[in-house]
Amino acid sequence: MARWCAGRGWPVHPLAPGRKTPAGNCDACRAPGHTHRGCGCPAAGRWCHGFHAATLDSARIEQWWGAGSHLGVGIACGPAGLVVLDIDAHDCRLPQRDRLLPGVRIDASVDLTGLSNGFHTLGVLAALRGRVSPADDDTTLRVRTPSGGLHVWYRAHRGHRWQCSTGSGGRALAWQVDVRAHGGYIVAPGTVTEAGTYEPVGVREPALLPAWLVRELERTGHLPPVRVPAPRPVPPRARQAVLAAGGGRDGTSGLLAPLLAEVAACAAVPEGAAFSEKLNRAAYTAGGLVAAGRLEAGEAERLLRETAELARPGQRRRCAAIIRSGLDAGVRRPLHLGGRA
Repeated sequence: MARWCAGRGWPVHPLAPGRKTPAGNCDACRAPGHTHRGCGCPAAGRWCHGFHAATLDSARIEQWWGAGSHLGVGIACGPAGLVVLDIDAHDCRLPQRDRLLPGVRIDASVDLTGLSNGFHTLGVLAALRGRVSPADDDTTLRVRTPSGGLHVWYRAHRGHRWQCSTGSGGRALAWQVDVRAHGGYIVAPGTVTEAGTYEPVGVREPALLPAWLVRELERTGHLPPVRVPAPRPVPPRARQAVLAAGGGRDGTSGLLAPLLAEVAACAAVPEGAAFSEKLNRAAYTAGGLVAAGRLEAGEAERLLRETAELARPGQRRRCAAIIRSGLDAGVRRPLHLGGRA
């Protein structure tokens, strides 16, 4: 089974014999405060730290699951590009209504009689969206668990780093429905434990995660927060270039300096600041001032190039093309300070 999984590009790691939990760490890795970060055990062939030791290396797999091995097989979901819905069937008391489907209001008038597990809550969510419940999705790999639950396997879309959750925690899709993705593992189909076998049902390959589930996972916080780069200060030389715009004839600074300031401010925003548009507008205005005799052509180009270089270092060719285009357009319409063009 480990070889079959690895052959599909799913990194595998050992589970303790007869159990669904990872094989134990070595003594050194059990020390208080020790973590997988910087640990040399996986590289040395030891399976410490659970799914962090998952591998596709055929020699390592043969070493761990060779003749006589009783180890089970776990799959690191994130590196495998998998999102698995782990549906539980524990018969227990219902939580508050707002915890059955996080973010979805269930009116007090709705009769919840008979609702008792993850199959039910996931079925309700699917019905609300007009979809078939993943538990009944026969287009993808599904695995029955020894406890009566079900694992529904999907392939993640590229670029989505889905996060794990539990059906009773702060990030949850539905009560008694866990999501296995980055930061977690799933028991491979066919694995035998003391409680029973993880039996595959129907097709043997995961389908692509359906669009409606993509939206639900996004809604319930299963993507990490977007990291916005910290603003960068406008370089002093860029500010100096803006101030230098006042070196032209009377009135020049009042027209060109604010536009150069907008270009210079792009230094604080790596992308998405409309840099090209702002540089073009400044170049067009500078061209009009040149045509009106208010600014020397060489001085205009120097100011534009210096400000652009400090806002977008290393993009001289691109900036030069924008500047030249803007200047050429601007010189065809002289900018007279009296308001006549």
